[in-house]
Amino acid sequence: MFIRSERCWRYGAALLLSLLPVFAGAASWHHEQGTLTLNKTPERVIALNWAATEALLLLGVTPIGVADRDGYNVWVREPELPEGVANIGTRVAPSLEAIAELKPDLIVTSSEMAPASNLLERIAPTYVVSVYKQGSRPFEKASGMLTTLGEMLNREERAKAVLNDIDQTLQTQRRRLENAGLTERPVALVNFLDDRHVRVYAPNGLFQSALDALGLENAWPHTGNYWGFSVVGLEAIAPYQDSRIVVISPTLPGLSDTLADSPFWTYLPPVQRNQVYQIDPVWPFGGVFPVKRLATLLAEGLLAGGSDNVR
Repeated sequence: MFIRSERCWRYGAALLLSLLPVFAGAASWHHEQGTLTLNKTPERVIALNWAATEALLLLGVTPIGVADRDGYNVWVREPELPEGVANIGTRVAPSLEAIAELKPDLIVTSSEMAPASNLLERIAPTYVVSVYKQGSRPFEKASGMLTTLGEMLNREERAKAVLNDIDQTLQTQRRRLENAGLTERPVALVNFLDDRHVRVYAPNGLFQSALDALGLENAWPHTGNYWGFSVVGLEAIAPYQDSRIVVISPTLPGLSDTLADSPFWTYLPPVQRNQVYQIDPVWPFGGVFPVKRLATLLAEGLLAGGSDNVR
């Protein structure tokens, strides 16, 4: 009788011990559409927007599928997306069939895909986080997303290292500008849409985090849409005569010649002072990395000196 009881106890103990890793590994996270619980570290992850794609790559995780894969390589560029990642449709309308075929164990999306969240949940655990939303602070939101994904993917130290590297880069670039005496004048960050209209980046956007960290004032004082920009005519930036104009590439073919013949453009004080600066493309709707990229390119551009036109 005693032997039988001891055997039962040992069997029960062994069963409990066998279950410990499952329970120890289970963790939950709240997100915009509910709560996500994972019993093990995901290995097959799909990203339905570029901010999530960027975050995964920064963590050293290559997603098995992303939305608008080819566009990422054109517009975002860094961090680089390795070859072989599957394209699962557009960011607006990804293919549920393509997602299911890849057999993911984690899907990362944003509130734009909220109507499909129940369908995505049927395929795999889904984490919903929106970097860009009315009233949000994009850099803080993106930092939180990176940290949370680091926890989910057992990459906490990597997430901390990425954020520390960005902070160190921002401090370094700020010192360079301050030592050169280049932090005094405000800057207007713009993309040219045509020869008369620009997208100007507002204080509520992602790029403001780079300006703040560099000790630079944003010449454009008005709040933009929740993506952090406003579309305005060139005449709207004319009143800010003390500013420098930073043009983010790309620009349209022939724009330089058109502006050179424009009495309005050539009249602008920053143009007359040769304080037009042009930098390489930076994706304004990403996660944390564009802040580092912008800060580095902006510091290099200001230190190199300006001109009276775009390239």
